[in-house]
Amino acid sequence: MGSFEWDLDAGTLDLDAAGMAVFDLEPEEFDGTPEALGLRLPGADGERLGRSVVAALAAGGETYGGYFTVHRRDGRDQWTHTQGRVLRDADGHPYRIVGIVRDATAELAQAVQLRKLESARAQQTTIVQRTTDALSRAVTVDDVTAALTGAGALERLGADGLALGLVEGGTMKMIAMSGESLEVLGERNLTRMDGSLPLSRAVLTRQARFVTSLSALGEEFPLLRDYLGRIHYSAAAYLPLIAQARAIGGLVLFYRSRTEFSPEERNLCLGLAGIVAQSLQRALLFDQEREFATGLQAAMLPRRIPEITGGEIAVRYHAAWSGREVGGDWYDVISLPRDRVGIVVGDVQGHDTHAAAIMGQLRIALRAYAGEGHPPSTVLARASRFLAELDTERFATCMYAQVDLATGGVRAVRAGHLGPLIRHTDGRTGWPNVRGGLPLGLATLFAQEEFPETRLDLVPGETLVLCTDGLVEEPGTAITQGMEALAHAVRSGPQEAGALADHLSDRLWERWGSGDDVALLVLRRAPDPGTHRAPRIHQYVHQADPEGLSEARYALRQALRDWGVSELADDVELAAGELLVNALLHTDGGAVLTMEVLPEPVRRIRLWVKDRSSVWPRRRTPGEAATTGRGLLLVDAVATHWGVEPRGDGKAVWCEFAAEGRPRSAG
Repeated sequence: MGSFEWDLDAGTLDLDAAGMAVFDLEPEEFDGTPEALGLRLPGADGERLGRSVVAALAAGGETYGGYFTVHRRDGRDQWTHTQGRVLRDADGHPYRIVGIVRDATAELAQAVQLRKLESARAQQTTIVQRTTDALSRAVTVDDVTAALTGAGALERLGADGLALGLVEGGTMKMIAMSGESLEVLGERNLTRMDGSLPLSRAVLTRQARFVTSLSALGEEFPLLRDYLGRIHYSAAAYLPLIAQARAIGGLVLFYRSRTEFSPEERNLCLGLAGIVAQSLQRALLFDQEREFATGLQAAMLPRRIPEITGGEIAVRYHAAWSGREVGGDWYDVISLPRDRVGIVVGDVQGHDTHAAAIMGQLRIALRAYAGEGHPPSTVLARASRFLAELDTERFATCMYAQVDLATGGVRAVRAGHLGPLIRHTDGRTGWPNVRGGLPLGLATLFAQEEFPETRLDLVPGETLVLCTDGLVEEPGTAITQGMEALAHAVRSGPQEAGALADHLSDRLWERWGSGDDVALLVLRRAPDPGTHRAPRIHQYVHQADPEGLSEARYALRQALRDWGVSELADDVELAAGELLVNALLHTDGGAVLTMEVLPEPVRRIRLWVKDRSSVWPRRRTPGEAATTGRGLLLVDAVATHWGVEPRGDGKAVWCEFAAEGRPRSAG
């Protein structure tokens, strides 16, 4: 450190011997002027130092300072610092500057080193924070591997490659690899934990190993020799994954151009290993609990679905991803007397093992009541009483229906549950108005064990869909949106029951996510197209469906055209409209419309309209002012024959039309 004195009025600069040494000047090289310092100062630094002095003088400042470089005669650039004090007279006029100059190379070198250390610490903190954040959202082992190998994962870890293994018994199973050329490690996906590989040795000894030359490992681990030439990395950190004093796996971080591991970098790798170990242990525990939960739920559901005649049934169950919090959703298919089948979908309140246990008991009880031959209303009333007697605070919702696939008759009841969805043969869907009662258990508690039956008709080729609310509910949206989405998915789905069930699972369950369990049952009555010589169509017209009549007339005209007897369309439409309106106005329920070609040599078209009323129609003689009573007169006028037949608990009104031409096949 040297000193100087600068006479501003005389323009002279005095430097002591130490100051001369700082500027690396010999006495003969310095003439006592500021300009002589330019011999050692680079032009840019000299100009910058001059501007700082001028600024201090002009602003009335008392001090100034700054860093600059001195180019020494040995070619080395020396960082130098100067600090000056401006002396002024009584009028404020500056007349002298005194100050010091010193060699600041060591000082700045230390500052640069500190900045590098601070930058490294900040980078390490960022790596830890980003890795912790990514793994905090990992629930399953697959989630952990995705967080470590997904987009940006290696950058987040500060590595160029990664391999992750799990200890299973006495073996190490590699479950994840990421990075160029590391796919070769998959050739030894499962290895014995005998210390013959660096990762297994690190896990056995519970000691991390940091290697800056992978090629040198070949001498110590002969099994690696086949891979070292194909792995494009120079360094690696082999890290044991320890959780609760137990080695659960190992992690390898690969680097392309690293030549050393500083103490800070080693600590960072060990910290990352600890974070991964905790996440992996949590994920393993979750997967174990999940396996237990799904196993318990599966044990409570029916193992086998009985085969049915006249249709097909498909069931699907999806458990929510919530650890051991299993739900109480269930389905069942029950063989009933007289070739009928009972179908059930229900949901016990709650998401825990208690809900699953109650579900199992309730399912068995309901199956027993149904198997005894009780009507649907009685089955649910007894099931509600059974649930109330279990001394539990849980209740359950349920949808139960008895289906006769031979006739298509459906007797449906529901207890606080979502009603069924029907897909008609023409692709339309509808939610029939199925009257309901209180949820099971609550109905008994409030002494309201009334579950009114609703009669439906399932014509050949139609599909009935039952589900729990997990298939139509999405957090933050109205259930009506989910119901519309389900109806759309059913309309656009395949015809077969199994394929439709898969379609709904893929489109809806995966779309909504995994917040709730889902039980799904799809029943399709076998289609009845007749034969190529005697084709047949069926259509159900519901009382509450304003489009039903027009859809039925369109279906009749289309079929007659396909069968080559379109000349009958007007008469058949007129008769069908009169019979359908009569059934919809004077009976309690909808009507089933059937049209068929009677086999040769008759060659006639027969139309059926079936309803659930036992009151037979009678032909009346209306007066001129009457507005009703002419329906059967019109049918009698346009048809060659008509009549009425009893059908189960209702009747069928039929009429026939003679075909002039020869009907073509339906196909």
